Amino acid sequence: MEVLSIKIFFKTIHRMAICVNVALHELVLNFFKSLNRTVKSKLRVWYMKNETSEHFHSLTKVFKWLVLPFSLFYACTVFYYFGRNPLNSLFWGILIFLYSNFLPDLPSSYINRKNNSETEPLQWYKKYTLLLLAPIFVWLLFSGIRLKWKTTETFHNFKSLAIYTVFLVVFGFFIFGDCPISMGNIPKILSLPIYGFIGYMTHLKVDKIWGKSIFNLPLVLKLRVDEFNKIVTKTLRQDKQRRK
Repeated sequence: MEVLSIKIFFKTIHRMAICVNVALHELVLNFFKSLNRTVKSKLRVWYMKNETSEHFHSLTKVFKWLVLPFSLFYACTVFYYFGRNPLNSLFWGILIFLYSNFLPDLPSSYINRKNNSETEPLQWYKKYTLLLLAPIFVWLLFSGIRLKWKTTETFHNFKSLAIYTVFLVVFGFFIFGDCPISMGNIPKILSLPIYGFIGYMTHLKVDKIWGKSIFNLPLVLKLRVDEFNKIVTKTLRQDKQRRK
């Protein structure tokens, strides 16, 4: 009887997780549809559906095999070793993980991908403000206010990831930090950039910004060796020509 109750409990949890996943998928898809309609984007609906499905498939796998075990470990550590309630920081962390999975695409309305030579360089602080305060700029777009800011920065790179991670450290300090900082607050402050880092990296992995060079390391090494051999061969030929 107890075994049956446990099976029913886990099946219920599994069904709830599927429903939440489907609901979030539809929410994100409808959000980007509305955003593209607002900025009069020519992006096809089928492309947005494929892109959203691909990101959610990867998000689900990372959450199941990385974020969930880390969250359990983090909650136990904060509760037993630091004597603090981990639920508030855990909620913020998972929320930031989900948000970070789609953050690099939020400033897309301010990115000029066609006429890069005609785009005036945007000051660095304005450029990364588009990333760090993306929800504010999205709200401005829906309100009918569109700034004339244009940048060639796509935010799909490790520099943007590093800046965003530092921003989350500062953000975590303002939410969970006290003066002076106690030992119990440090895990909570650092949890936000960890969740954000994982989410952002998941997005970059889906968009193939990283991964090939790590998982195909033998191929990369072979290419490097081939390049080196070509350079050596070319240099030897030039030396022979000079001697003649």
